[in-house]
Amino acid sequence: MTRALAIAHTLEQFDSGAFQAVLARRVAHATESEEPSQAPAQHAYLDQEMVPLLTRLGFETRVFPNPAGADLPILVARRIEDPALPTVLMYGHGDVVRGNAARWSEGRDPWRLRVEGDRWYGRGTADNKGQHSINLCALEQVLAARGGRLGLNVTWLIETGEEAGSPGLAAFCDAQRELLRADLFLASDGPRLAAARPTLFMGSRGAVNFELRLALRERGYHSGNWGGLLSNPAIVLSHAIASMVDARGRILVPGLRPPEIPEAVRAALADLQVGGDVDDPEIDPYWGEPGLSPSEQVFGWNSLDVLTFGAGDPAKPVNAIPPQAVAWCQLRFVVGTDWRSLEDTVRAHLEHAGFGGIEVTLGAQAGATRLSPDNPWVRWAADSVEATTGKAPALLPNLGGSLPNDIFADLLGLPTIWVPHSYPACAQHAPNEHLLGSVAREGLAIMAGLLWDLAEQGPALCAGQRDAEPVSAI
Repeated sequence: MTRALAIAHTLEQFDSGAFQAVLARRVAHATESEEPSQAPAQHAYLDQEMVPLLTRLGFETRVFPNPAGADLPILVARRIEDPALPTVLMYGHGDVVRGNAARWSEGRDPWRLRVEGDRWYGRGTADNKGQHSINLCALEQVLAARGGRLGLNVTWLIETGEEAGSPGLAAFCDAQRELLRADLFLASDGPRLAAARPTLFMGSRGAVNFELRLALRERGYHSGNWGGLLSNPAIVLSHAIASMVDARGRILVPGLRPPEIPEAVRAALADLQVGGDVDDPEIDPYWGEPGLSPSEQVFGWNSLDVLTFGAGDPAKPVNAIPPQAVAWCQLRFVVGTDWRSLEDTVRAHLEHAGFGGIEVTLGAQAGATRLSPDNPWVRWAADSVEATTGKAPALLPNLGGSLPNDIFADLLGLPTIWVPHSYPACAQHAPNEHLLGSVAREGLAIMAGLLWDLAEQGPALCAGQRDAEPVSAI
C-alpha cells in the first residue's frame, strides 16, 4: 500500500457517507460540560463512541475520574507497537458548549447533524467532535493501509471539560506523565486562517479574565436630587478602563504589553491575510497597536478587551445614580508577557491613576505557548501538508485564541502542532455552529498523509530532536 492509496481510502470514508454517519451519531450526544446535569452524556460519549473504536484499533483504554472532583471524565488510550518507535500524543475534547437550541435558525437542531450544501450544522461539528473524528478516521484508515502496524506508537487523550476551562486536566497530566510520555503532540482544534488555506499552529495566546468592581454606596440615589453631587461609579469605572486602553484599542499599561515580536515570528506572519472570507467581519484598520499588520495584531501581540460592563439594570433603567459598577475584562497575550503579575500590575496602575477604590479579581486564566516556525517538526508537518494538498500551509507560531496547550508544551515538554479543520466563520460557541464539508474532506487527506509520513520519517526526526537542544518557546 502506498501513501496515495492510504489517502484515497481515507477520502472514500467521506465520499461514501460513512464519515457523515459517524459524526451524526456523535453530535447527538448532548455533552454540555457547563451543565452538570449532562454528566451522563459525557460518560456515554466516551463509553459508546471512543472506547469501542479505539479498542477495535488495538488501543488499551481507560477512563479516569477527573481529579478536580467535577464529573468530567478523561480517557487515555494507548497503542504501543514498540517502545523504540516514535510516540505521538493526540488530543480531543468530547464536550461542547450549551446547545442554545431556541436560537438556532431555519429549524436546525444542535443535536442533529444537518447538511446544507457545504455546511454541516450541529453543536460540536467544528468544536471539537468533527475535528477529532477526522483524526480518528484517518488513523483507522492508515492503520489498515499499513497492514495493521502503524510503525509508531499512539496515545489518545480525550477530555470532557475543555469548554468548562479543562478543570483537572493539568493535575491529571502532571500525575500521569509516564502514561502520556511522547515525542510529539499532534491535535486539531480551532480554525484555519481561512477556509481555503491549510493551517498549522504551534501554540496559543494565553488569556486572563479579570473583574473590575467599584462599589461606592449601599443603594442608588435619585439622580434629580443628588445628580452632580454624588460620584457615578459607572463613569469612574469607564475612565479607569480608558486609562488602561485607549479609544483605538492600544494598551497603555506597560506591564500588559508584550515584548517585541521575534524576527522568526514576524517572518512567518508576513504573508498571512486575516479575514476576507464570507461571513468574516470587516476589520477596523485603526484598531489596536499602531504599525502592526492584522496578522501581527492577532498572532504576535496582546489585546485588552471589555467583555461585559454593567451598572444599574440595563433592561429597566431608572432615574437613579447606581451604587456600583462592574466590568469583566480580558487580556489575550503572547509568550513573554508577565501575565502572572496581572493582578498586581492592574492594581498598581489604577492606584497611580487615581482609581484606588476599584477592586480587581482574577477569573479564568491560561498561559501562552509558541513553537518556532523553523523547528524541525514544524518543517516536517508543513512539507507533509503541502505534499498532500499542493498548498503551502499557513504557519502560525500561535493561535489567536486560547487552548490548554501550555499543559502539553510546558508541563509535558512536548513540541506541539495543531492542524485545524475548521474556519473562522464556523459559528463556534454560537447558534448554527457548522463544519465545512470541503474542509473536512481535505482534513481527512491531510491527517492520513501526516500519520503515514510520521511512520516513515518519525524515527529520524526523533533522533535529531534528541540530539538537539531542548524544545523551547520563542
